Amino acid sequence: MKKQLSFIWMSLLLVLAACSDGLDNIEYNSDSGITVAAPEVTETTGTSLTLTASATGNVGDIVRRGFCYSANAQTPTISDNVVDADENFSASISGLMGSSTYYVRAFVYGNSRYTYSDPVEATTGAMSLDEQLANYVAPAYPDDYSSIADWTNRSQWNLSNVHDPTVVLADDGYYYMYQTDASYGNAHTAGGHFHGRRSKNLVDWEYLGGTMQELPDWVIPKLNEIRTAMGLEEVNPSVDDFGYWAPCVRKVNSGLYRMYYSIVCPGTLSGDGTWSERAFIGLMENSDPANNSGWVDKGYVITNASDKGLDFNVPANDWANCYYKWNAIDPSYIIDGDGRHYLAYGSWHSGIALVELDEATGKVKAELPNPWGTDSDIAAYGQLIATRQMGNRWQASEGPEIIYHDGYYYLFLAYDALAVPYNTRVARATNIAGPYVGMDGTDITNVGGELYPVVTHPYKFNGSDGWVGISHCCVFDDGNGNWYFASQGRFPENVAGINASNALMMGHVRSIRWTEDGWPVVMPERYGAVPQVDITESELVGDWEHIDLSYSYGNQKTSSTMTLSADHTVSAGSWEGATWSYDSSNRVLTFDNGVELYLQRETDWEASPRTHTIVYAGYGDNYKTYWGKKVK
Repeated sequence: MKKQLSFIWMSLLLVLAACSDGLDNIEYNSDSGITVAAPEVTETTGTSLTLTASATGNVGDIVRRGFCYSANAQTPTISDNVVDADENFSASISGLMGSSTYYVRAFVYGNSRYTYSDPVEATTGAMSLDEQLANYVAPAYPDDYSSIADWTNRSQWNLSNVHDPTVVLADDGYYYMYQTDASYGNAHTAGGHFHGRRSKNLVDWEYLGGTMQELPDWVIPKLNEIRTAMGLEEVNPSVDDFGYWAPCVRKVNSGLYRMYYSIVCPGTLSGDGTWSERAFIGLMENSDPANNSGWVDKGYVITNASDKGLDFNVPANDWANCYYKWNAIDPSYIIDGDGRHYLAYGSWHSGIALVELDEATGKVKAELPNPWGTDSDIAAYGQLIATRQMGNRWQASEGPEIIYHDGYYYLFLAYDALAVPYNTRVARATNIAGPYVGMDGTDITNVGGELYPVVTHPYKFNGSDGWVGISHCCVFDDGNGNWYFASQGRFPENVAGINASNALMMGHVRSIRWTEDGWPVVMPERYGAVPQVDITESELVGDWEHIDLSYSYGNQKTSSTMTLSADHTVSAGSWEGATWSYDSSNRVLTFDNGVELYLQRETDWEASPRTHTIVYAGYGDNYKTYWGKKVK
């Protein structure tokens, strides 16, 4: 229900989307009478490529020569990165990452159109970590993307217009990201559903388009099948009124990827004074996500289940008595250590449910009875694994994400309303069905509770408007021991100069470090592929922006200055008078107040120009969370 309301709210925003196809009116190889040869690499360094090319045909008509390149797009255009060439059709591309592969095409402009060469792959030279850090170039894309938010600028989006992301590392070395249908000005409505993009480095993302072009043909018949069995009239809602929410993508094995998705049906069960209509979770499969149109719909998986029989005469605003026990949105798919397949799902209502799946089909393993009845009648729809308050029918928790790491199943949850207060909590269990217990000992499977630690929370560093609504995460690794947390981040409300600023949703990717006792800490600054050069103790001396990330509903936690002195004391700020020590081998900063902070080199997104810095995240007494970054 919460997400249905949010969908309606988003639809009322200023519409920026244009429904034209094509990218920025660029004409591609449209009979210009010019042929462009593939570029040759004449010189390579750790940060640059020197290129040359040639053109034949109507060369007297050429008014511009150059090279376009991308770390992701295999056939880059001038909508990607561009460098102009000299009269000899030569140029150097600088500011590149070492030991990295780029896709390059030569182009000319003449006869009022662009002509491109075939693409080539070019790899920069190797550099030491110290050299890479010295030559580091921070991501340049804008956080305020309102000027490029519309559909015609989708090639420039990068991580703009991202909501409820899910990420999978595929066999081809790309990370593929998919998301809820939500965007600034509803720009996504021009291009299908469950939009995809991909990246080799988690920084530069290539937009791919919608994976589902229209409402699956099973949805309305399934809806009416259930309604008829309930004694209700059939309906025929407009396909434009359905909501498309929160996919989850996983690699099952080489050559098989599954995407579970949510479709929210419009309307109420039986008019005014009755509860809102149900949602469905469906399934798509693909053998190769590089083929964005290759997702094949496999149909219905599960729907909302009610333990109230047919007593659905509950007004839609009577939250405490909501009709459904389980809300069939926000799926999270996981294969446990024994090879058994599970789906966790749920949003608000009674909490989060877990149901076992059939390995071969990806559908619910047990036979599903009618989705209404007594509690025992609907047992096949799943068992409770997490609740914020036992017995509460309308609780602010959703977006489950389950991953396995070093002997534990970790359950990440989104708490509170999504627009501003959204924050993330985590619990863990040795069994996939729980009990899931927080760092503070809260058993959210059998007892329920507020649950600590706080993993992400609205915040603000100096020099920026900060971010809110940071939750509904996916958690993934690169296969080499590095873990990441991806979510949307929203601009705060009423940012000057931006219409409906809170509707700006930038995709955020952050590094995760694991504490000595196995709890994840998420870095405060977004991942920017900063080379992880060893952090020396001398670099820690000086001023830090320190944030006490303790939970405060709907409030951005702001930073204050804390100064570390060379004599190992805190000379100013929150912990003034404390002493500190540093374990360089593990990059852990410890204070005599018992706080351990985990350090990482990350991008300083608030600096102008952006650069790299050192950040920390950790937990302290009373399970408080702390974030900070070194001030340059």
